[in-house]
Amino acid sequence: MKTLGLIVNPIAGMGGSVGLKGTDGELYKEALNLGADPVTPRRTAAFLAHLEHRDEIRVLAAAGEMGARHVEGTGIDFTVVGEISDQTSPADTRRIARQMMDRGAELLIFVGGDGTARDIYDAVGCQLPVVAVPAGVKVYSSAFALNPRAAADLVDAFVEGRGGGTPPVTEHEVLDIDEEAFRQDRLASKHYGYLLVPYAQRHLQHGKVASSGSASVEEAKKEIAASVVEAMDDETLYLLGPGTTVRAITEALELPKTLLGVDAVHDGELIGEDLNERAILDLFQEHKKRVIIVTPLGGNGFILGRGNKQFTPQVLKETGADHVRVVATRQKLQPLDCLRVDTGDVEVDEMLSGWRTVTVGYHESRMMKVEM
Repeated sequence: MKTLGLIVNPIAGMGGSVGLKGTDGELYKEALNLGADPVTPRRTAAFLAHLEHRDEIRVLAAAGEMGARHVEGTGIDFTVVGEISDQTSPADTRRIARQMMDRGAELLIFVGGDGTARDIYDAVGCQLPVVAVPAGVKVYSSAFALNPRAAADLVDAFVEGRGGGTPPVTEHEVLDIDEEAFRQDRLASKHYGYLLVPYAQRHLQHGKVASSGSASVEEAKKEIAASVVEAMDDETLYLLGPGTTVRAITEALELPKTLLGVDAVHDGELIGEDLNERAILDLFQEHKKRVIIVTPLGGNGFILGRGNKQFTPQVLKETGADHVRVVATRQKLQPLDCLRVDTGDVEVDEMLSGWRTVTVGYHESRMMKVEM
């Protein structure tokens, strides 16, 4: 039997659909006021449902919505660790993680985003291996699994071990994202530390890599933009996702663009800036022809589900997979073996999976496979 710890950040990811750039501090209250729904219950349920070796584990679950509430009714043997108040905090995560380590946890599972990863690092460092289930608004650290199913596979591999011994682990980076800068449309990140993760690279995402500002890359972005603009239809609503490659399209149109937000263009005019899910769906009432344009996140290839969660499953269903366009420079695609999606809805992920055309230059494209 393996003893595993489980900590869920109940407010992680809530800012995504409503256009906030995180839920640090008191922002989760603003997310609630904007109508945001909790994200981590669904992500935790998906993770637990895919665990195969549930009869071979004992779980130390954080109290209430930070763990125990999600394990109840799953048939998994668990014990509650720690106490929480009605309003949870990063201090709860750090305290309970240490308590779990003291009570013999051999692996710590946490559900959250980069902020939660930093809290876990502060608590246990590299003293205890972890599995990170992605659920936050910002999930850029390479310590995270690709999705809840991949996280479950990592746990199963850890429980199985190799030859009955301790499974191998490897160090993966935790990034410190400046959330205040993020809210001001600037992505500022730095190395924060490392977490030990069970070794299974195919289940882990690569960390965020900054875009190159070289002259050749900037010229490639202009060529991509020229190709996209030339093909634009005046009757179609274009929803432009985050990133400098997409921003080149608005620059070609001589329009402004929020670097980390979703903006809307129709008939050559900017009709919406930094939109959330509700604002996008409101625009859908007026515009029946829609196209979403996204670019992969540098380094890990996610086109949806990382940094652009305003494109919710509902938005994607109403747009349709055939109307999601991908743009990227050859340099960004070069290290990738595929593109990825993790929208939080398996049906939508399946809808978006398969081979997709990526615009890489002026009237030039490349086929890339999209995987869940």
